[in-house]
Amino acid sequence: MTISLAWWAALLGLALAIILILCKLNSTYALFLGAIFGCLISGASFSQTTSVIVAGTQSVMGTVVRVLAAGVLAGVMMESGAADRIAQTIVHAFGEKMAIFSLALATMIICAVGVFIPVAVLIVAPIAIEVGTRLHISKLALLVALSGGGKAGNIISPNPNTIAVASGFKVDVSSVMIASFIPALCGLAVTVLLASLIQRRGVLVETDTALREATFTGTDKKLPSIGQALVAPGTAVILLLINPIGSVLHIGLLQKFRVDAMYILPFAAIVGLLAMKQGKHILEYCKAGLNRMVDVVLILIGAGALGGLITSSDLPAQIVNVINHSGITGSLLAPISGVLMAAAAASTSTGVILGSKSFGTSILSFGVKPLAAAVTMQAGATVIDALPHGNYFHVTAKSMNMTIAERMHVLLYEALIGLTMTVVATLMYIVF
Repeated sequence: MTISLAWWAALLGLALAIILILCKLNSTYALFLGAIFGCLISGASFSQTTSVIVAGTQSVMGTVVRVLAAGVLAGVMMESGAADRIAQTIVHAFGEKMAIFSLALATMIICAVGVFIPVAVLIVAPIAIEVGTRLHISKLALLVALSGGGKAGNIISPNPNTIAVASGFKVDVSSVMIASFIPALCGLAVTVLLASLIQRRGVLVETDTALREATFTGTDKKLPSIGQALVAPGTAVILLLINPIGSVLHIGLLQKFRVDAMYILPFAAIVGLLAMKQGKHILEYCKAGLNRMVDVVLILIGAGALGGLITSSDLPAQIVNVINHSGITGSLLAPISGVLMAAAAASTSTGVILGSKSFGTSILSFGVKPLAAAVTMQAGATVIDALPHGNYFHVTAKSMNMTIAERMHVLLYEALIGLTMTVVATLMYIVF
């Protein structure tokens, strides 16, 4: 039985979810309650409401499975010290003269190899603080470098957001990663430019004694060599690129290699673990990776429920009508929905889940190709996704010992970086 809900009820449900998140309610429960509220005030019965919620959560199960598989790679990279080794090598290789570039690049690469963006920032933060102390760089500039680099890496990584948007538009994860590469490089360039311009603005790291003491009280652990650290991400990238390369070069044998990221990422993680001679830790690292994925998975399920409310309503149709009457080309709905949904949820992955599920059909009806829609929506989701009602805002503030007011100053620069990637992606795949 098809259920048709009112557009205003969907908006009120979304608004309630945002308010509850701002009130510090668990994001998953907030999304569920918003979805239930929207269904009920639109006149749906309890059984119909249940059907909408169940259908919405079922629609994200493919993404959930792939995200759980990605947890194996994330766990190995973080727990083995491979991510730390890659970050240290990059920063030391470029030296102090290119400190801001090296910090942004290190965070970008750590994120690109499958580490969550908040974790990538936390990994590179101690190195950034050490460099900032020597070179008199402000906390503001350092966090702009780390967050901007992380955003650039996040759109070219096998992270939950890329998996979610690829699943939403039924394209390969590797295709989204490759297509996002140039926008990511542009985001990196703007990150370095902005961070360099403000490196003396705000509180300098050297004056924050508490921050420096907290950074250097940890114990050192033995890290793998850079060659060993690169085996897992290198294996994953090579396997993910086989099919796209075959398609570009029209090599039939390579085109037939269609192995999903669900298989590739855990396989690459195990190969990397063996290369680091840490095979005995496989159960421990898998558990750690799974634990880090639990919150992400729960939020994705909540986003699926809220997406079920939106897709069961006529909100997407109403937005299309507004776009048609405003004179804005409908092809821009992909990046616009990415910006709005990620801002509402303060999460890139939740934003693309809501955007692709709620507006995917409408976006494609304007003639936008699925890959173009996926790339531009994901880029759009990086513009204002780091708002205070999300975890990323607070995790990154803590990494630099920032007050809420200090962290708020970073938002403008993060938005400029995300907007750059969105504009570049839109120009490449929609305008031209």
